[in-house]
Amino acid sequence: MPELEPTPKFTTDQAIARLRQAAHAKAANFYAMYSSVLGGIVTDPALMVLPLDDHMVHRGHGVFDTAILANGMLYQLDPHLDRLLASAKMARISPPFPREQLRQIVIDAAAAGRRREASVRYWLSAGPGGFGLAPGECVGSSFYVIVFNAELYPDSYYTQGLKVVTSSVPIKPPFFARVKSTNYLPNVLVVLEAKDRGADNGIFIDERGMVAEGSNMNVAFVTRDGVLRHPRFDSILSGLTVQRVLQLARRLVEQGDLRDIRIADVPVEEARAAAEMMLTGSSIKIAPVVEWDGRPVGDGKPGPIAKKLLDLWREDVRQATDQLIPVPYPED
Repeated sequence: MPELEPTPKFTTDQAIARLRQAAHAKAANFYAMYSSVLGGIVTDPALMVLPLDDHMVHRGHGVFDTAILANGMLYQLDPHLDRLLASAKMARISPPFPREQLRQIVIDAAAAGRRREASVRYWLSAGPGGFGLAPGECVGSSFYVIVFNAELYPDSYYTQGLKVVTSSVPIKPPFFARVKSTNYLPNVLVVLEAKDRGADNGIFIDERGMVAEGSNMNVAFVTRDGVLRHPRFDSILSGLTVQRVLQLARRLVEQGDLRDIRIADVPVEEARAAAEMMLTGSSIKIAPVVEWDGRPVGDGKPGPIAKKLLDLWREDVRQATDQLIPVPYPED
């Protein structure tokens, strides 16, 4: 057996140098990070790190949310912050700062990133202080923000549609489904299972045989008689994108493109008979599903309602002044 090399020990300067060397190529997509542990913002990806003893890292005791930057505006930041704080309350995490300070930190981090199109994700954690299970050892809660270029889904998702499968991964219990926590292992396994089966994503079905949600997105249907249907939100995450889309869909009702909008249980057998199926979320926006478990949805092609809703959402992101917060970018 060959003699093993000794494990290196670094000085502080050597460790920082190695962090910069270890920054992978995709780190070029990370533009700015705020850390309450540091007490400020950094723009060097090598310094965008978390303490290993943070309760969010080793116990998953953290919550998060995401807003998007579009044309230099933060879209729906306030409702996203409200949901973050609601999740924190359910997770028994007390924020380190008042809501207005959290909001300003997010805006300042977005400005420091100097990008007009990006994603802004932020976390509240029980904080660092040890490696035990209970958070009593934590010295204080922590807040982190990252401004990054999210990977866009391929155009084919919108022009050709997605394929989904019914997932065998157990759905989270309602309480944990409604908390937007960092425990996304079931969500990851749903996607991995779908990819293994030659699909793009998976669909959770609850123990009653009702459609629940996708991996990290909501799922909606259009019936053959023109009703937009969505599952109830009492046992799934209340997606802010789909909540906004449901509001925008009222225009389609007024125009006669839809007959009605209904939020209620969606049995699997009724969902399979739909004319359209779509996934909605802050990253995927509104994308049509054309195949479910190897069978076509509707006529097997992207439907007109999904496209109309995507167009309405894109318009909203650019023009809905009540949903937009300007970012005060520094002058070059």
